[in-house]
Amino acid sequence: MSTLILPPFRSPYETSICARRVLHTEKCIVTTPCSKYPDILSSCQNNLSCESTSLFTAQIREDAINCKGCVPLDIFTFDKIISKFKAAAIKFDVAYPYGTKHDEFAKVAEAAHTVPDLLVGEVGVKDYGEKENADLAERYKVNKDDFPVVKLFVAGVSEPYTFSDSEFTADNIKKFIRTKSNVHIGLPGCLEAFDKIAAKFSQASDLDVKKALLREAEDLWDNTTGRADQKTAEVYVKTMRKALDKGDDFVSNELKRVQSLAKGKITKEKKEEMQQRINILQSFHHEEL
Repeated sequence: MSTLILPPFRSPYETSICARRVLHTEKCIVTTPCSKYPDILSSCQNNLSCESTSLFTAQIREDAINCKGCVPLDIFTFDKIISKFKAAAIKFDVAYPYGTKHDEFAKVAEAAHTVPDLLVGEVGVKDYGEKENADLAERYKVNKDDFPVVKLFVAGVSEPYTFSDSEFTADNIKKFIRTKSNVHIGLPGCLEAFDKIAAKFSQASDLDVKKALLREAEDLWDNTTGRADQKTAEVYVKTMRKALDKGDDFVSNELKRVQSLAKGKITKEKKEEMQQRINILQSFHHEEL
């Protein structure tokens, strides 16, 4: 924590501005009882606790900054930087974000640091003072009440995709990026080389092409080293074999079955195993851009 100490306020307007600047801090202490300035109450409500004291103290979280690996963007840099990448996952959020969702997005940025085709960035929007980046939020129809909002910009696609999964998790955001952009970003339990084969397999309509991809996966499995990776490779190959044997609906039906099992009363270890299998099955799903 760091502490910002401001002098007593001279007017209700000054009080309101300072309160809004620390809207996302943990504690707000004002020099005059809050009841005297009603406009500060809405700023402090739910997020801040107000007390009468001789100083205004704001405890500001040091982690309420751009996450490691996230590129901060504004109206001048947005188009210039995004245009250089095949895909860009951008989070529109408050100027100083923190909390569980911010932490989950930070995990995406960390996972993407080795993916040259993917940019992970943030647009910090302020609704006070000069209202920095409010113009960008307006351009992409992002409402502050919906923060954080993740938009995926894909080269060659005119409008960005909006992440809409009810669970704001790093893995779900990664799946969203992979599905919409075909840019590979690793998920737990997945292998990139097999993911690429799986995507081609799911898109192929010709039976001979599917069989050729299966042989490619089998050869790759033979050359895979490490017990864990060999076990993972086996799941890909067996999934492809069953899909050829039972038809195109096998993967979607199997995905529903495993997802249902994962929601049951199982151990943490078994749940992680199920989630990795779900991730592999979802590698066989791809949306045409």
